[in-house]
Amino acid sequence: MSGDVDRVTAVRTVTIKHMLATPIFYGEWVMRHREFALVRVDAESGLRGFAYCLTRDGPVAEIVSRSIAPVYVGAAVASPAEVFYRALWTNHAVHAAGIGMRALSVVDIAAWDLAAKAAGKPIAAYLGGELRPLPATAIVGYPPTMSAAETARQVEVLWEAGWRRFKVPISPTLGQSVERLEAVRQAAPEGWVGFDINMVLHTAEEVLDFEKQVRHLRLGWIEDVVPPGDAALVAAVRKGSETPVAMGDEQGGSYHPEALLSADAVDVLRVDATTNGGVTRLRGILERATARGTAVSPHMFPHVHSRLVAALGYEAPIEWGVPGTGVHPMDDSLEQPSVRDGYMLPLADDPGFGVLVDPGWVAQQVVHDPDGALEDL
Repeated sequence: MSGDVDRVTAVRTVTIKHMLATPIFYGEWVMRHREFALVRVDAESGLRGFAYCLTRDGPVAEIVSRSIAPVYVGAAVASPAEVFYRALWTNHAVHAAGIGMRALSVVDIAAWDLAAKAAGKPIAAYLGGELRPLPATAIVGYPPTMSAAETARQVEVLWEAGWRRFKVPISPTLGQSVERLEAVRQAAPEGWVGFDINMVLHTAEEVLDFEKQVRHLRLGWIEDVVPPGDAALVAAVRKGSETPVAMGDEQGGSYHPEALLSADAVDVLRVDATTNGGVTRLRGILERATARGTAVSPHMFPHVHSRLVAALGYEAPIEWGVPGTGVHPMDDSLEQPSVRDGYMLPLADDPGFGVLVDPGWVAQQVVHDPDGALEDL
């Protein structure tokens, strides 16, 4: 180590593509795979931190390599927040929003994982908090072509296992979507049921017409109601909807969450450490939402978000994909939750974020690892 200070020696990114057995169609958006960027941050001490994000087919690895890694190499391991802002300020045009903020966010999470491990602490304790049981949401109905009957059966099995919250994605047609939501509500009459529009609809009129068709189902929310970029449009949906509106997880950048909060556009602010600014920015985002009286809900990445939400003193539902359905396959072989009456028990309180990489699962995917980050795992 450089004197008594442990420093970062390398930041490497692996791109991992998981091919979906059944393609997913969300309007013009067609997903034939789920692609992840796995970031590894190494220290002189031999410790290493990890994190991963969805690439959404963007050049995450290239941005990390070209404009983020050079800022982190040589930086003190114990100063992840300081290095985050140094990297942000080196390239406002790229790092402040979109895929650049996504790339910086995932590096930030890996850097905090490394810092907590260097301190010999779980991330919750390192941030001054502790783990606690949290509400758990099962993302059901994948692939979205799954029939209403199959989706209902999936919910019935999960209900017996202790789950009480279920989120359903939009189907290829709105008619199929209504059928599936009705089946889920029948299978879980007292459960929380949310609906993810996945930004397939483009106008407030379209969303509100659909909302009227499902209003009787008492949905917990309609999510990602229109494409991002127009907070006033989201606000118009909220104004006309009797169902709560949730939005924000894929919109990390310079004006998240201010645009949505200032426009009074959401009942629930969706947050995602992998796109909204990593660990470094999450506390401030949660504080802004709380100050406005707006509920928050993290997007996927349960092994990261369950630890962060608890550590920062919040109770918010944590989303889990049903293993093997293609929702979020990089999670499937990691620790799975124990759920009791709707709440997940805390995950293992290991140093940092615990185990975020399963080399065996990665080896079965289509992998691009030009820097050899996986060779010694």
